[in-house]
Amino acid sequence: MTDQSESATRRAFVTAAGTAGVLGLAGCTSNPDSGGSGGDSGGSGGDSGGSGGDSDQLSGDIDIAGSSTVFPLATAFGEMFQKEHSEVNINVQSTGSGGGFANFFCPGETDFNNASRPIQPDEEEACADNGVEPVELTVATDALTVIVNNDADFLDSMTVEELRTLWSAEAQPETWSEVNSDWPDEEIELYGPSDASGTYDYFIESIIGEEGPGHRQDYSATEQDRTIMQGVQGSEFAVGYLGFAYYSQNMDSVKAVAIDDGDGPVEPSLETAKSGEYTPLARPLFTYPAKSSLAEDHIAEFARYFVENTTNEEVVANDVGYVPLDDDQQAEQLDKLETAIEEANA
Repeated sequence: MTDQSESATRRAFVTAAGTAGVLGLAGCTSNPDSGGSGGDSGGSGGDSGGSGGDSDQLSGDIDIAGSSTVFPLATAFGEMFQKEHSEVNINVQSTGSGGGFANFFCPGETDFNNASRPIQPDEEEACADNGVEPVELTVATDALTVIVNNDADFLDSMTVEELRTLWSAEAQPETWSEVNSDWPDEEIELYGPSDASGTYDYFIESIIGEEGPGHRQDYSATEQDRTIMQGVQGSEFAVGYLGFAYYSQNMDSVKAVAIDDGDGPVEPSLETAKSGEYTPLARPLFTYPAKSSLAEDHIAEFARYFVENTTNEEVVANDVGYVPLDDDQQAEQLDKLETAIEEANA
């Protein structure tokens, strides 16, 4: 459970939240086996009373697993929702997108899975085998960020090809000079997300290529963004990558690398991600409620609340560090959600 003081700002809270693997909100338990979709989640089903946002009648558990990138956004919305609905307990876990799908969501143990890349066909099949139907909802845009040490004066930008050479399993350079002869003949230290992470999957898709040699494995892999940040902060010749939100809370600790996709270096930011300039590392972020869970009033109401706040610039952009949806995008996601809720209750 993340340790924080009552006087912590939201910005500090998001930074702290990114370090935790599990966050239980408003006194809820952090037990991943609590059966969020099943009848054992106290107050679910018939006990949840009416919908429509009546805080006196909504109660029950909501279990969420998945992406470490979406984790701070789900945490922020969960905390906000519980201020209005104190009888709803929300448990958010940072397991990685793939880890959440494989170990919690598709087996039917959680109500939502957050993801920093779309669900994969094999995951959809695993969910279907267990009677779980995911509903894909886009919730924000991220600028996946490559970071280096503040003392790495030799490096301010990288081409996509240099990034591919650095991280692909084919070349596996040991020194910076093997990537670019103008860079020092010093050993590279690499930090990044594990293969359970959607950030890892998206990096392969956008930089290495899905048909390419694959992602090198001789690096320090973790699901904790703080570990990546600390590793890069601790060595002049280290490099790593992670979601923009955690970097945005630690801009003084490390340096973001501008990426050159052929039209000159572009720094990661909310503005360049929104404009489409920051290619190919700007990406959509998702949450996937299970359609069957949406039959429970407190879960349906939280799903609505989540999507309704995707245009909340104060929280999504200023506090967490992602690009909010615009009104048209939000309306499209709400329509999709309402259709799923109607079908779940049919």
